[in-house]
Amino acid sequence: MIERLLPADVSCAATRAETVADGTLFPEEEALIAKSVAKRRNDFATARACARRAMAGLGLPPVAVLHGHRGRPLWPEGIVGSLTHCDGYRAAALARATDVLSLGIDAEPHAPLPTGVRELVTLPAERERIGPPAPEGTGEIHWDRVLFSAKESVFKTWYPITGVELDFIEADLTFHRVQGQGGDERPLGGSGTAEGTFAARLLLTDPALPTTLHGQWRIEDGIVATAVLVRPDWRVSEGS
Repeated sequence: MIERLLPADVSCAATRAETVADGTLFPEEEALIAKSVAKRRNDFATARACARRAMAGLGLPPVAVLHGHRGRPLWPEGIVGSLTHCDGYRAAALARATDVLSLGIDAEPHAPLPTGVRELVTLPAERERIGPPAPEGTGEIHWDRVLFSAKESVFKTWYPITGVELDFIEADLTFHRVQGQGGDERPLGGSGTAEGTFAARLLLTDPALPTTLHGQWRIEDGIVATAVLVRPDWRVSEGS
């Protein structure tokens, strides 16, 4: 699913498997999760298995993927990328730094946010735009979860370039659903899919990135996926 949200020069790999075979991690990766619980180990291992498949898609040999501050994946020189994992879906997206300045991906279960989280991660204007939470079982889009995922993708794009924390309320997001699927209020189709684009106006800015980041979202088989990508020549594109 994630590959549908990114251009062809981004190598993507995903799985719905919850585990991978023992011995797939490098020793230095094993050391990072030696004391972790089983779920954390599985999330870590399956995401890195996806990362190595994405590396192969770029013609790169498999290498360990360690992490820095805030768990940011540390990629080989000249490579940018992003990882995500949630119950039922794991993915990696990698590109060459000559083609992509930064990118971020995220996946979440398509379900309402837990009680109290919506108010913490949204601005009043965003809550007005997305409307009240949709009840479960109605087939409606859970826009609060789509927004949460999109903000995660925004942060993953922002942080590797700036090294600065970006709070959930420091980006103001608007969403668009693709034509032919009806308005934003229309329930999901029989296939359980919907997709569209979003724009994230950054309330905290940095000269290294545009003041508005653009991304895509998709709902499929009970999963929300989002992606943001910035090109190295974004200044030229904005000026055209």
